[in-house]
Order: sequence, then C-alpha cells, then structure tokens
Amino acid sequence: MNRRASANRLIRKGRSPRTLRGRLSLVALTAATLVMVLLTLVFNAVAREHLRRQADDALRTRAAAAATTVDTGHVPVRVLETADDQLLDANVWIYDGARPLEQPPSPAPRLTRIAAHLAGPGGRRCVTASEPAGVRLCARTVARTGGAVTVVTALDLAPYRSSADTLLLGSLALDAVMLGCTYAVTRLAVGRALRPVHAMTEQAAQWSAVTSDARFSDAGHPAELDRLGGSLDALLDRIRALLRHERQLTGELSHELRTPLSRIVAEVDWLRSRPRSAAELRTGHAAIDAAAQSMRTICDTLLDEARATGSGGGTATGTSDTLETLSGLTQLTYAPAHLSLSVELVAARPPRAGISPALLERVVGPLLANALRHARTRVVVRVGGEPDRVRIDVTDDGPGVPAAFTGQLFRPGQRADPHDGHHGAGLGLPLARRLARSAGGDVTHDPDHAPGARFTVTLPPG
Repeated sequence: MNRRASANRLIRKGRSPRTLRGRLSLVALTAATLVMVLLTLVFNAVAREHLRRQADDALRTRAAAAATTVDTGHVPVRVLETADDQLLDANVWIYDGARPLEQPPSPAPRLTRIAAHLAGPGGRRCVTASEPAGVRLCARTVARTGGAVTVVTALDLAPYRSSADTLLLGSLALDAVMLGCTYAVTRLAVGRALRPVHAMTEQAAQWSAVTSDARFSDAGHPAELDRLGGSLDALLDRIRALLRHERQLTGELSHELRTPLSRIVAEVDWLRSRPRSAAELRTGHAAIDAAAQSMRTICDTLLDEARATGSGGGTATGTSDTLETLSGLTQLTYAPAHLSLSVELVAARPPRAGISPALLERVVGPLLANALRHARTRVVVRVGGEPDRVRIDVTDDGPGVPAAFTGQLFRPGQRADPHDGHHGAGLGLPLARRLARSAGGDVTHDPDHAPGARFTVTLPPG
C-alpha cells in the first residue's frame, strides 16, 4: 500500500511543473481556460437564441405577406393570385379551419403534417421539424367572420446554423489565442515577480552565515519578500549565534584543558626519564589521575553550562565552601619556585558561594593562571564576604594591565602582548566573566590598583 502511494506521488510530481514559475503559470492557464469555456458556452447559447429569433421574425414576415393574399370577405375563402405568387407559395400552407387552401408544390409529407397540426386548434405557434432536419415552421392566424384562416410558413435553418457554427469556431480560435497570450504574459509577469527571489537565492549561496553582515531585509524587496527576508535574517542570526557559541565553547575547552594536559605530559616524561621508586611511581600516578579528573570535571562543567545557556535556562549553581575550594585549587596549580601563592580569609568565617565547586574553580582558575604568569614575587587570593555577595580578590605584584588595553581585557581572543612567549588564546578572562555572570555574579578589573593587577570576583551567597 505504501509503495502504491509513493508511486502515485511520484507520478503526480512528475506531471506537475517543478518550478514555481511553471506552477503559477499552469494555475493561471487553468483558471483562464475555465473562464473562457464558460464565456464561450454562454456567448454561443445567446448567439443561437438570437439567430432563432431572427428566423422566427423572417417566418412571421413571410406569413404576414402571405396573409395579404387571402380574401376573407368572399365565401368560401379564396387565395388571390399575385405577381410574385411563386415566391409566396414556396413553403407556405394556408388553411381555412382544417381545410387546406394552398400548399407548396411537392411538399414533404412530414412538413405537411406538421403544418396541419399547427393550423389545428390548440397547436403551437412555432416548431422545428426533426425530419427533414433544420426546418422551422411558424403559424399565423387571420380572423374572419365565422372562423379563422391559418397561414403556416417554413424556413430552412441551414444558413442560421452555419452562422452559429462559424461563431463557435471563431470563438474557439479566439479562446486559443487568448489562452496562449495569457500563458505567455503570466510566465513573463511571474518571472519578473520572482526575480527578487532568484536574487535572494544567489545572495544566500554567496554569503557566509558566520562572517557576512549582509542581510536579505536590506535590499528593499516587496512587502511579502521583506517579511520572508526578515524571517531568513532571524534564522541567519540564530545560526550565527550557535556557530559562534560552538567556536567559543571549543576554544574554552581547549584553553582550560591545556593546563591539566600539560601536567599529564610532564608527569609521563618524568616517569620515563629514569627508574623511579615505588613511592615516586605512586606520586606520579596520583598526579596523572588528579589531572585526568580535573580534565573530566572541566569538560562536564563547561558542557553543562553550555547546555543550560543554549536551552535558555540558568546555570545550575549549587553551593561551595569558598575557602576550601580555593585552597584545593591553589594546591593543584603549578607555581614557579620563586613565587609565593597563598589564600587569605578576610572575613569572620569562610563564606559559602552560590555556585558549585567545579564552576568556582573555572571562574577563579583563569585569573589565578594570569596572576602567576605575570607576578614577580607573590600572588594572593583573598576571600571575603558581604551581606549580599561573596567577594574574591586575586592580586599580583607584576607590571599590571596596560592602560591602553583595559577596554579589551574581557574580549575573546584579545591579548595585551601577543609576543610575550605565552601561547594562550586570550579566552581565560572572557570565560571567567561569562561563567560568573551565568551564575548571577561578575568578574571585574581594578585599574587603580598598584603595583600589579587586581581582579575581583563577586558571586551570590550560598
């Protein structure tokens, strides 16, 4: 059953035009054909009725002329001879009541019977004979004293039918010409109307959804195409946002995974460099395991945040002990031997933040990595609490952020000094701010802090 339905759909699809221009032209041609057929039928019906009435008028005129030859004042009634008697006698019957007074020479028996019927009482005034075909007969009554004389005339309708047939053929020929012109004009008009659609198709094939800022609604199309262009523009914007979000997520994952992956590579190289004791092997394996777990946590955290953001919901926050989480983060973070890395509590008790420990590490981690990269002697992470928020300050004693670069700090892909020997992608600070804001907090930079740099993380309390 399904195969038969599919075959029928393919057949119907093969018979119908494949282009919108062809389909619209076919619809217009079909509608014009129906209108032309209806008009042709009505016109020819009216024309045939008009010709029939002309034939009846001609019969009545001939009957009136023949009635003038009847002498109704003589008893019995007689027919007078006239100069054009042969012309008047052609196809004319005259009856005095039911008695025939005159009839055509060599009349057809069928016509004589019809004429006698028309002359009888209660007969029809006009009738078309079926045999011989195409002969019309009409009766005219002439009153006389004590009775009535009836004149019946006959007329061959062949000329009238020939005129009707000629009108029918002419109307059909005109219909064919009109339909051809209609189809040609429709295809031309539809082609011109669809020209903007073709231009939009060419534009769509040339544009890139990610890099091009051109849009369909900027071309000044008709109202219908403007609405379509607006819908397509909105779709392009959504696609562009999704692609940008995907690229951002890919870059953030690679950025965050670089540190634990480097730790794994370093531990493996260290284990391979020379034979190790059992204790050293356990230590190296533990470091590799911790880095692998860190990578897994990073992937889960960023993917969960991306899903939540993509679905329109907020980030699943949870709660975390800020001091404990940051102390664990500093222990897993590699700090050069000449740098001092510490976590200080500047509140009466360790505050709880309204985000999960893994997300808190992803927010503070890029700030801590930047501070360790640029610090001269020390990096301090200070944890404090306020009534409506948790505050975390990451400070270093390095050269600080150049004043000319402060406006670009949180833009993805931007670095103050691309030639500083660090191969980062400029995604750490934008990632930290985005994750903090997704949880209802923020990451800011204090341009007035000196020496060095200070970044502040504010989070909702847990």
